[in-house]
Amino acid sequence: MTKIILLRHGETEWNRLGKYQGQSDIALSEKGRCQAQTLAAHFPVRTLQAAYASDLQRAMETARVATSSFGCTVTAEPRLREVNFGDWEGLTYAEINEKWPNALNQFFSDTTKITIPNGESFETLKQRSDVAINKILEKHKKETVVVVAHGATIRAMICSALNLPLDYVWRIRQDNTAVNMVEYHKNNNIVTLLNDIHHLN
Repeated sequence: MTKIILLRHGETEWNRLGKYQGQSDIALSEKGRCQAQTLAAHFPVRTLQAAYASDLQRAMETARVATSSFGCTVTAEPRLREVNFGDWEGLTYAEINEKWPNALNQFFSDTTKITIPNGESFETLKQRSDVAINKILEKHKKETVVVVAHGATIRAMICSALNLPLDYVWRIRQDNTAVNMVEYHKNNNIVTLLNDIHHLN
């Protein structure tokens, strides 16, 4: 059994403003750095063999801070990036609705059937994140590994781990620095923790 701890990155200024980030490389806010430090002080496991993160700076910084006590080098993995929100990146919900009426309603109700303008489908996101996870699982058999990624990416990975259709992605909440744990067994996977943010309370 390999245990993977999926962490969402800390807050960014665009998170605070409600802007869609996607693959825009936005840094952590001061609050986001504090969240990562608090997570480090209350990390959910005592031993860790490896750490991976999306190569976007908000994920890399969260990973470095959160795992600092373990002495792990954080490996950047571009396939763990957030979904590419294309023309929606940098815009708020209201601004997207103004330019593309009803697009977000369809996006949240029928995720697999909408194409984000100049963006990426959730099926593509799932395929590339599956490749990343399978590579990690192959390299770290029977180990505990942390993976720091993004809200939509983690939702897609959890759906994949549980063989859930991507229609379920928006039924999985992911707050900043949320902790999720997935045990990958030979014949089945078990989610043992989901969207845990007790370290922030």
